[in-house]
Amino acid sequence: MFIAIVVAFYEQTAADKNVYVTVIAMAVFMFGMMRLSAKTPSKNPEKEEDVD
Repeated sequence: MFIAIVVAFYEQTAADKNVYVTVIAMAVFMFGMMRLSAKTPSKNPEKEEDVD
């Protein structure tokens, strides 16, 4: 994820910007954030309700 952030920022400062590299870097970052947030427990634990 950190490499994707560095690549995206480096690409923005380059003289000839490549949009595809920036989009791929952002997609990798979002995928990494999705996986990281799946591992993080919720603040409010879900209460199990019995449905009979």
